[in-house]
Amino acid sequence: MTQFYTRAQYEEAADYIRQRTRHRPKVGLVLGSGLNPLADAVQAAQSIPYHDIPHFPQPTVEGHVGRLVLGQLAGASVMVMQGRVHFYEGYPMQQVVFPIRVMQVLGIETLIVTNAAGGLNPTFRAGELMLIADHINFMGMAGFSPLLGPNDPELGPRFPDMSQAYDPELRRLARQVAREGDIPLHEGVYVGLGGPSFETPADIRFLRLIGADAVGMSTVPEVTVARHGRLRVLGVSGISNVLQAEPQPGQETSHEEVLLAGQQIVPRLTALILGVLAHLAE
Repeated sequence: MTQFYTRAQYEEAADYIRQRTRHRPKVGLVLGSGLNPLADAVQAAQSIPYHDIPHFPQPTVEGHVGRLVLGQLAGASVMVMQGRVHFYEGYPMQQVVFPIRVMQVLGIETLIVTNAAGGLNPTFRAGELMLIADHINFMGMAGFSPLLGPNDPELGPRFPDMSQAYDPELRRLARQVAREGDIPLHEGVYVGLGGPSFETPADIRFLRLIGADAVGMSTVPEVTVARHGRLRVLGVSGISNVLQAEPQPGQETSHEEVLLAGQQIVPRLTALILGVLAHLAE
């Protein structure tokens, strides 16, 4: 059943968070599968379990801890989501993006969203990073949009522009940090599917044909709502595996593979995000 939220419910969750932390963050981070260790770098950290926050959805997937961590990262005041929920877990789309709305109400101005993604571009290798330049919204094309239903003009316009969903200046900054830190960084198009099954060989050939470089089951709804709320967005995919359009017998993609690749991705992702945050703090 579709569930629509009111401004009062967003405010209720935001007020609960405000009352339990002295931090007033301006940057929000969403950590994808296997990327939770980045939150360990937060200084003067205060954490709040999702299940304590009114109306907040609870992750059910391994690798998604389910808590907010607030504090300082590289001089910037941040709110880190350790884990997210997905549409395939059975949540209504409006509940999937509820945390992003709460960030907006709390005064977050910049959203950094990360995910573990399958590499479609054959030049990619597992453990590498891809800066998201644009996305393909298959969930939205199928009618599963987080903006479905009544529109609150105080939160954003009825028909938001998505021509620059991923902020050009933030992307330029990320490329600069990667060059200075010798961090391998691809750039490409992310495609968001509903999941939870991994892609068939025919899916992979099709997604490559339409110009996608990496594929996953998250991020796009969050970015759509962030841009509706006029947040600036930086997106980074950790390439957990490279998908094969002609798989070998016995070759399987698994969630364990995704989590394992996160161990390679985390040091690079941490260095990249800390560098970007240091510049934002200036």
